[in-house]
Amino acid sequence: MSSTERNHSPKMTAPLTPAAPQDQRFLVLFDFDETIICESSDDAVVRTLPDKELPAWLKNSYREGHYNEHSQKILAYMAEQGVSKDSIHSAVEKIPPNQGLMNLFQYLQSHQQDFELVVVSDANMYFIETWLRHAGVRDLFRKIFTNPSSFNEAGQLVLLPFHSHSCPRCPDNMCKQVILREYLAERQKERGGVPFQRVFYIGDGANDTCPSLALGPRDTAFPRRDFPMHRLLKEFQQSAKVKANIVPWVSGEDIVDCLKKIVEER
Repeated sequence: MSSTERNHSPKMTAPLTPAAPQDQRFLVLFDFDETIICESSDDAVVRTLPDKELPAWLKNSYREGHYNEHSQKILAYMAEQGVSKDSIHSAVEKIPPNQGLMNLFQYLQSHQQDFELVVVSDANMYFIETWLRHAGVRDLFRKIFTNPSSFNEAGQLVLLPFHSHSCPRCPDNMCKQVILREYLAERQKERGGVPFQRVFYIGDGANDTCPSLALGPRDTAFPRRDFPMHRLLKEFQQSAKVKANIVPWVSGEDIVDCLKKIVEER
């Protein structure tokens, strides 16, 4: 990635034209941290601290499966250290997109009649909305599923869990498979009983594996190559638990190449 890309998040320049609400044949779900953007948004805002990093006691307080709770502690600590809303906002806006992701968005924008887009992320609404608006791509997405967040009177960004669920594979605050299944059922009803022809899921993390297991044989999971989602899906493939096609990606261009072929099939 060039220094220019690192310092300035590229933006979409062409105006967005909203697609007709029920015409799209395909649903594309995106994770956010390390998928749309090139790193964890939490890591990016932590660098706004006076010491640029978390103290060891806070780093070491993380418990597996309780990332939301850990993020709440980090945001409280940042407020105590005097990190302002403006600093957080600026840090989020400056996070570079992942390699080729803006090209993927441009492709999806030019085919809005075919694709409905959704974000499903364990980050938080403030970070995601801020980044997508700054990049000029917020209007591409019909819905964002993520943890609620808002600034309180003291200037602290307060984070809440998205929901509760009973899935043993997922963090206590979010099962992306539950979100995916509920959304597909809701949209099929709204579309007069017509399901999407295909579903595409783009992610990187371990918590992106669970929704991928709900995909069917016509669907595609796009795990970021050599990241936890990719490694876990390979394991599940061996035990025949994965029905979907698996297409690892390094750049958004890899995803564009695959989607182009599917669109041309018609």
